[in-house]
Amino acid sequence: MSIKRLEKLQQLQQAAGIDYVALVPGANLLYFTGVHYHLSERPIIAIFPARAGEQPALVVPRFEAGKALHGPVKIDWRVYTYMDGQNPQDLADQAVNDLGLDHTVIGVEPTQMRVLESGLLSHHAPAARLVSAADILKQMRMTKDADELDRMRRAAKAPERVLAEAVKRIKPGMTEREVAGIFMSVSFEQNPQEPVSAPLVQTGLSAADPHAFAGGRAVQPGDLMVIDFGAVVEDYGSDITRTIAIGEPSAEMKHIYEVVKAANAAGRAAVRPGILAEDIDKAARAVIDQAGYGQYFTHRTGHGLGLEGHESPYMVQGDKTVLEVGMTFTVEPGIYIEGKGGVRIEDDMVVTADGGESLTTFSRDLIIA
Repeated sequence: MSIKRLEKLQQLQQAAGIDYVALVPGANLLYFTGVHYHLSERPIIAIFPARAGEQPALVVPRFEAGKALHGPVKIDWRVYTYMDGQNPQDLADQAVNDLGLDHTVIGVEPTQMRVLESGLLSHHAPAARLVSAADILKQMRMTKDADELDRMRRAAKAPERVLAEAVKRIKPGMTEREVAGIFMSVSFEQNPQEPVSAPLVQTGLSAADPHAFAGGRAVQPGDLMVIDFGAVVEDYGSDITRTIAIGEPSAEMKHIYEVVKAANAAGRAAVRPGILAEDIDKAARAVIDQAGYGQYFTHRTGHGLGLEGHESPYMVQGDKTVLEVGMTFTVEPGIYIEGKGGVRIEDDMVVTADGGESLTTFSRDLIIA
């Protein structure tokens, strides 16, 4: 974490004509301050000015103020604290008045800013114009520095170690929930300090639903099992999916697996600086289309990855983001056929000077447990 991030934010604000950026608890506030806050009924707003030398403001519950004041980024905050039982609007009005926010342009996070916080800002600044700051925020966060990439590399290894051991313990007759429990148990055995996330586990016909949670269905011989999970190391995450067979699968499902494997390889091979995010989607999708399964690939090929599990850029038609060195995202094509099952293979990628590097390296060959 560095104060240089805030200095760059000011430059982008000035170029975009945004006088202030107002952030609420979440990945963006963490990115600039290193401080963990969470959205709750107690509003927290951090307001960053575009003008150099002007103090940023923080409206925060009094018992939470110390996190920012003594956080890893030494920011000269102008702090407005309120006690439980006190109306936070009074402190927000004071901050708005001191900063002179009325008749200014305030950039906000369109997917994070709630009515609660936006109302606190506009109450005493009715002529302020709230606009989306998404473009400048994603411009900064999409490209990862060496420290961020180191964390992501470490995050990628944790689920791979768990996967290698957990698949040995899966047996026919276990429920999806029991399989998910095995993954969590192995994770805590290996490293309780860096546990993996609870996996999505889908077997047999339920694997035709790309985002179904582990349920009570018992694993049957011949099932393909889709396992999707990840880990977080020092705030940065990984996301991996592998599809394994519980006993010998049908010839058709084996064929579908090989098509998805080829699509995953095509998407990874397409990664290089200068192409568009949507080009990764085109490369992977072309393989599935040519095999005759295009209608069964129902989601984008990938999504950005970092402080959030899903962030910019997105590997989907229409995303014209030009890939740059240091950008990180997933490549995860899949085929899902109702009444038969599904297959997905997901890897985490970083754009390098001469192409792309897969942070996840676990075997993509079909494992028959």
